[in-house]
Amino acid sequence: MPEANPFESLQEQIGDAGEFLDVGDDVLERLKHPERVLETTLSVEMDDGTIETFKAFRSQFNGDRGPYKGGIRYHPGVTRDEVKALSGWMVYKTSVVDIPYGGGKGGIVIDPSEYSEGELERITRAFAAELRPFIGEDKDVPAPDVNTGQREMNWIKDTYETLENTTAPGVITGKALENGGSEGRVEATGRSTMFAAREIFDYLDRDLEGATVAVQGYGNAGSVAAKLIDDQGADVVAVSDSSGAIHNPDGFDTRAVKDFKNETGSVTGYDEATEEFSNGDLLTMDVDLLVPAALENAVDEDLARDVEADVVVEAANGPLTPDADDVLTERGVTVVPDILANAGGVTVSYFEWVQNRQRFQWTEERVNEELEAVITDAFDAMTDAHEDAGTPNLRTAAYVVAVQRVVDAYDGSGSWP
Repeated sequence: MPEANPFESLQEQIGDAGEFLDVGDDVLERLKHPERVLETTLSVEMDDGTIETFKAFRSQFNGDRGPYKGGIRYHPGVTRDEVKALSGWMVYKTSVVDIPYGGGKGGIVIDPSEYSEGELERITRAFAAELRPFIGEDKDVPAPDVNTGQREMNWIKDTYETLENTTAPGVITGKALENGGSEGRVEATGRSTMFAAREIFDYLDRDLEGATVAVQGYGNAGSVAAKLIDDQGADVVAVSDSSGAIHNPDGFDTRAVKDFKNETGSVTGYDEATEEFSNGDLLTMDVDLLVPAALENAVDEDLARDVEADVVVEAANGPLTPDADDVLTERGVTVVPDILANAGGVTVSYFEWVQNRQRFQWTEERVNEELEAVITDAFDAMTDAHEDAGTPNLRTAAYVVAVQRVVDAYDGSGSWP
């Protein structure tokens, strides 16, 4: 079966929401396409003196509600359609949690593990120089994503500030604390995933304490979600990364697994595991809660027929194809969509931007309290829409809320020329 095109998946999700909204087809069509996409070729000198070229993208999808916002990923699988889709998902992610941003996304087609730190710095600064006319505190605010982090954000910030001869810490988020970053940012995506899991179990009148959990992907989002869900009393019985999956029916010490992965580079081989198997087998385990926290399209239509989890909370972006979504809806599996569940990252990025603009640092306690309020309010708005509009699932309900807010902002601004 061919892999789902993520951009077409996004457009289908918007169309599904439109069926429950009083929005013209012309306006809805406008919301299915990016306003602009930058495609550029970076020419960068390598350590051996040779020149290597890299294809890079930045999609600015919609700015009706505020500056474009979204991460920059370094991955060999980056494509124009993927970046467009991710920038669109960011529009509706920022909208569903009601923070004043639009959506953007960027990426470089690269396997960063094949390059030295010096080469990666030159590549990053070359991309920052290309982005310079398009980004800014009130225009477009990038952030970390797959295979990027504080280091790359610091390089982008320094390149922009040097070329613009200014100080503008809010041009980028996900920075190190000493460079204007925010407390709580590193754990934000995993924390919002935990809040979403807690809220959906409460909504379904089920107890998260004692629930069995499988987490696909044990990077930052997956490992933090596992740790915090574990702290809620759940039993994380299986986790995986690109090397494979490990299982222990009695549950893992999630922090110890992360320490092992940090030391060895993978979760496989962990001595407390009773068995090891593939990522696909983890996704079809009989557990109460499945948390896909890897890349897009992890679950397609065929795999969805074998998913045995009762609840899925998406820590990754687009881990279910639309066809998989349909299958799970038909089978009565409850899915908390990515645009709400993993919105902690962009929400705390917004808090970071606010702090940068105010030149005032919040405590980690305040950040986490504000994040909890945002996610729980968004969850309530989503479930209210689900009940009021009679949507088939929570994803469509989340898009009903998000699309309506974008439409309201567009209508309020008027259209010209």
